[in-house]
Amino acid sequence: MRHLLASAVLCAALALVPAAPALAKGGSGPRETSFAAPGDPGTIVIKTSERKLYLLTGGGRALEYDIAVGKPSEQWFGRSWVSMKRPNPTWIPTESMRARNASLPQSVGPGPKNPLGERAMNLGWTAYRIHGTNSPNSIGSAASSGCFRMRNADVKDLYERVHIGAQVLVER
Repeated sequence: MRHLLASAVLCAALALVPAAPALAKGGSGPRETSFAAPGDPGTIVIKTSERKLYLLTGGGRALEYDIAVGKPSEQWFGRSWVSMKRPNPTWIPTESMRARNASLPQSVGPGPKNPLGERAMNLGWTAYRIHGTNSPNSIGSAASSGCFRMRNADVKDLYERVHIGAQVLVER
């Protein structure tokens, strides 16, 4: 009987503890980690083989985020920069996406059906972006057309930390 009462009290107490915001929204949230890489604080390093994005914070440290990367045939590597930041972006399929799937809509405005999720950061003068997703189960996979997908809670966190002009390094 005492065990039953203790279990009930524990369950009631745990029910009162709020979940961490990122976990409550299906994300794991950024994790602080040791990370030795060249670059100033604010530089983004993407390691496609790890399916990770690192935001350098200085002193050999970084915030680590889980991401989805491009399909092997769509991956790219090199340097870029954050050229634009867009809250609640509108998705417009590229010509190559339309060539593969003619039934794609002309555009998808902000909302739960938008493949870009709640935030987007354009990379250089390309069509590639770091963005949220309406498909959080794709995080950790190679699923996109070359962009980098993040859980919406994570991309909103990164969006607030990154400035236009931030350097982006994409490595294997």
